[in-house]
Order: sequence, then structure tokens, then C-alpha cells
Amino acid sequence: MEPIQKHARTAKSRAPEFYGFVAWASTSFLFVLYVLWALLPDRWIVALGVDWYPNREWAILIPAWSIIVLILTYISYWALALLGTPSFSDLSTVTDSFAQLPKLPSSSHTSNAYIASTNPSTIPQLYDIPIGMVNRVLYQRRTTMTTHTHTLQSNVL
Repeated sequence: MEPIQKHARTAKSRAPEFYGFVAWASTSFLFVLYVLWALLPDRWIVALGVDWYPNREWAILIPAWSIIVLILTYISYWALALLGTPSFSDLSTVTDSFAQLPKLPSSSHTSNAYIASTNPSTIPQLYDIPIGMVNRVLYQRRTTMTTHTHTLQSNVL
């Protein structure tokens, strides 16, 4: 019996950790500067030695524009999804070029691939069920009940 060899550990770079820390620290620092610029009076900012800074209206405009851009992004993606969705009457809502229809095995004596797959010794193949068969299975009772109800109503009248 051969001894089990331990996997050699590969040296992983710690650069993502440093980049993550720098990103966190810089965004935190910039946020603190933004809040101080938005809230401190002008004389305090000038006393700190800052001669020029943007107008205070940008403290409100930047977050407002950011929210509007975010909302418009969501609306745009929603509209693009609706644009790319086919209508209900389109055949591509039912099937496409990747549909896998059942193939009848040549050694089988049955003429229907669905019946051939019910044999206990066969392993069923993976395939798409045609929409006509799905409708017959799902809506057979509804059609019978509707016809029966319609017949009862016509007999009452």
C-alpha cells in the first residue's frame, strides 16, 4: 500500500487583502471628508486652511443624482428584459432549437417513444415533453368539467 501524499500548499498572494483594506480605508476617509464638508460652517473649513471647495448644493445633488441613476438603471434593465421577452403567441415561448424530443429506439416494437419508456427494464431518456401532451395531462379534467357543467346548465334551461 502506498503512503498517502499530502498536497503541497500553494502560496497565495495576499494582495487582495491589501487592496480590500486600502479600498475600505479610502472610502471611509472620503465619506468622513464629505460629511464634514456638508455639515461644517464655512468659517471652520477656511480656518482649516482650505481655500476652495465645491458649492454646498453638491452635497445634496450628488446623492440625489446617484439615487435617480440607480432607479433608472433598474427601470432600464426591467425594460430591456421586457423587450427581449417574446409575446405569448410566439412559438419560442413553447420550444426552441435546443429542445430534445424523444427518439424511438429501433429495437422497440412500440410505435410511441413515450410508451416504450414505460417498460420497467428501460432507463428513461432525458427529453422535453411536447406542449400538446402537457396540455392533455393538465387540462383534461378542466375540459371534461366544463363540458359537464355546460351540459347541466343546458338541461336546466
